[in-house]
This record gives sequence, C-alpha cells and structure tokens, in this order.
Amino acid sequence: MDLEKKKTLMKYTSLVTLTLQNAILGLSMRYARTRSGDMFLSSTAVVMSEVVKLLTCLVFVYHEEGTIDRALAALHNTIIKQPMDTLKVCVPSFVYIVQNNLLYVSASHLDAATYQVTYQLKILTTAMFTVLILRRSLFPLQWGALAILLTGVVMVQLAHTDTPYLPSGVEQNRLLGFGAALSACVLSGFAGIYFEKLLKGSDISVWMRNVQLSFLSLPFGLFTCLMYDGTTVRNNGFFFGYDFFVWYLVILQAGGGLVVAMVVKYADNILKGFATSLAIVISCVASIYLFDFHVTLQFVLGASLVICSIFMYNHKPATRESQGTQNLKV
Repeated sequence: MDLEKKKTLMKYTSLVTLTLQNAILGLSMRYARTRSGDMFLSSTAVVMSEVVKLLTCLVFVYHEEGTIDRALAALHNTIIKQPMDTLKVCVPSFVYIVQNNLLYVSASHLDAATYQVTYQLKILTTAMFTVLILRRSLFPLQWGALAILLTGVVMVQLAHTDTPYLPSGVEQNRLLGFGAALSACVLSGFAGIYFEKLLKGSDISVWMRNVQLSFLSLPFGLFTCLMYDGTTVRNNGFFFGYDFFVWYLVILQAGGGLVVAMVVKYADNILKGFATSLAIVISCVASIYLFDFHVTLQFVLGASLVICSIFMYNHKPATRESQGTQNLKV
C-alpha cells in the first residue's frame, strides 16, 4: 500500500472512529446515569478516566523515547526539573476535572440527543476564548455560524422532549442539565485555548504535556471526589456501583482524546465537522429506540441549525490556522 492510500485509509478510519466515539459516549453516559441498580459515583469515574489516560500517555512517551531509561529521564527533566512550567498545567488540570464532572451531571438530566446538541456550544466558547486570549480574528461567516449555533441550541432546549421522571426513578431537571452542559462548554473552551498556548509556547510533545495534565488532574479529582462523595466512598468504597459497563465507560471516555489526536493528524476540518454532525444524527436515532425519545419538529429544526453551523464554522481557507483548539487535549 503506497503512502497516499495509507493516508486516505487513516483519514476515513479516524473519521468513522470519531463519529462512533462521539455518539456512543453520549449514549453510554446517559444509560449509565439512568439505569436501575446501584448508581456509581461519577467523581470516581472521572478519576479513573484520568488514570487510564495517564497510563496510555506514558506508553506513548516510552514509544517516543525508545527505552525506559530515556523515558524516565524525559519525565524527570520535564516534570521535576521544571516546576514552574509544571505548575502552569495545574490550571487546565483543575478545569478539566470540573468539566468532566459537569458532563456527568448534564448526562443525568438531559436525554442523549439533547446533550449531544447542547454540548456543541463548546464551539462558541472556544471561539470566544480564541479571540480573547490568542487575539485571533474570525471570518464573518464564522460569526454567523456561531449565531446560528446558539439559535439551534436554544430551539432544542425549548423543545421539552423528555419526561420529568425516568423508569429508574431519577428525577429530571432540564435547567440543571443545561446549566451543567453550558458550564462545561465554557470550561472546555477556556482549557482548550489555555492548553494550546502551553503547547505552542514550548517544545514539549503533546504526549508529555498530557502526562503532566493527567498526573496533576489526579489530586484535583481525588479532592473533588472526597469533598462531594466522601461519605459514600468511606461507607461503600471507591468503586461502589462499578460493573463491566462502568469500566467500559471509563475506558471509552479516556480513549476519546486519543481518537481526537488521530483525527487532528489525518483529517481536515470539514471531515471533523461531518463526524460531529453524524454523531448528532446517530444519537437522535439511537435515543428513539433506547430511551423512548420523542422527536418534535422544533427539535429537528434546532438540531439541523446546529449541524449547519458546524459546517459553516469549519468552512475557512486551508491556509488559515485551525481554530479547533479543543481537540488538542488528549
């Protein structure tokens, strides 16, 4: 297989993988938070996801360095010998932990389709922080896309497609779910831009940066877990409510960043937009069969506007530096 065919294969493989990961993650989080039985602690799941990402990134660092001794030396030089640089990573580490906990709150109170559409507001927040922090400018078409995106999300939120209670007995609070999703979008936009600035301001590899990120996220994650769920952890254990599906969810969430990294390398913005849009469609269709989701005309119109806005926002000259900075975090 020649190089061009290999690149084409990797491009569409990454496209399919990202599409499925985006759709399946939202559906899996929704199912995990609404099924009957003992409810696992989302704060512990966030911590374990960071552990999995840390171990995975360490493997990639080892692959980059070639030997264990060189990998350990690189970790020591980057993390221990540069304390001020390491401390800079504390900001996105803390933000990502809070964001991931908020996503579980949102998945508990919004159906999978609404959650998937609403979370696309991270495009808007990332664009805002791109202008404010990186001092970049947006095309008029992109500003129009952001306005359409906001309109579409508002229409979806006002559609009221779910029920106050689920079969598991969990009470739904759409306002709480939307607030959690919106807060997660703001944090995602800020952390993504901050992390991009760290990456471009040094010669440290993306894998080493993510080792720092996950390593520093663990103390924040454990603190959050003990602060909000300390009593349950002490009484029932850290892994209360865990089963095969929860472990699958932890690994799926941790692996999402690795998939994004592959897409950033092999696919362009149009394909990434297509993957995100297709994930929304898959989530909507799957929700009809899995969660008895009732589609309304207003929801369809709102979701269509969001999908259109994604393509509009990503439609920019190839010479312009990509502004999808939320994809930099693994």
